[in-house]
Amino acid sequence: MADATELLHGTLDTLVLKTLAWGPRHGYAIARWIATVTDDALLIEEGSLYPALYRMERRGLVEAEWGLSETKRKVKLYSLTPAGKLRLTVETAQWSRFSTAVAKVLLPDGGSSHA
Repeated sequence: MADATELLHGTLDTLVLKTLAWGPRHGYAIARWIATVTDDALLIEEGSLYPALYRMERRGLVEAEWGLSETKRKVKLYSLTPAGKLRLTVETAQWSRFSTAVAKVLLPDGGSSHA
């Protein structure tokens, strides 16, 4: 059976983009926000998060600038670009269609009318 880490594969970029839709954040704050919102069901490790952020930055989906954290430490703050906002809209619609389709199969009455 797949655990949350396996299910997360392929959705990390979308989760990060959604997190940044609420405003600029540094890496730790992104990971913490996702963990908090999911009641710690999704714990993003640095080894996954930072490569994803760098990849999205190269693709023009996010941009980074140096700033200060809440504790006044120098951090790299990531924010959405217009291309990132568009990508988030597309990915959210695709995820919605996918999750609706899976729910039709997994719910108790899921396909019974088609059997």
